[in-house]
Amino acid sequence: MKKIVLSLVCALSCLFAFGAQAAVDAAKAEAFVKGVTQNGIENIINANIPQAEKDKRFAKLFNEALDIQFIGQFVLGRYWRTATPEQRQEFIDAYRDLNVQTWSKRFDEFKGRDFVFKGTDASNSANQVFVNSTVPMEQGEPAKVVWRVKQNGNEFKIVDIIIENVSLAITARNEYTAFIKQSPDGVAGLIKNLQEKTKGTVQKAS
Repeated sequence: MKKIVLSLVCALSCLFAFGAQAAVDAAKAEAFVKGVTQNGIENIINANIPQAEKDKRFAKLFNEALDIQFIGQFVLGRYWRTATPEQRQEFIDAYRDLNVQTWSKRFDEFKGRDFVFKGTDASNSANQVFVNSTVPMEQGEPAKVVWRVKQNGNEFKIVDIIIENVSLAITARNEYTAFIKQSPDGVAGLIKNLQEKTKGTVQKAS
């Protein structure tokens, strides 16, 4: 009987999840991601501007395209509930700063390449959809890049990027969870670690 009840609960959960999915405008979600990639390629990657200006433009694109609050809460996992409001904000800021610095430098890897979009797939998560794309590589098969997009009213935000079946959000969550477990300072120790990594990235670039 217990197994039957659990199976019924799971089935109902899936039904509600897919029912919520119907509200997502998949075509607009794909158009949104296309716009983000085109903006990045034209105004950042291919732009003949100093790196400092590229960093500035990438930060603007990053903050506008990604739901960093949603992502930050996800990657901090269960520790989000025990963190103080001040620690939550400090973590979001540190996580944003590190990703902006890291990915702004790596963005040039896409120079001369265009994303090829392959439609969308439904998500079990409410108000979310997967936008599929590939990126031609110098050697071998094109790289598969899947964007998890969340819709809130008429607004679309990226909440995860899955490269060759590896979720950046889940990878960060696993890394941060392991760090906090080992750190005597817990969340505060993680925040300090992220801030130090950001400083190190900036110093290497200068």
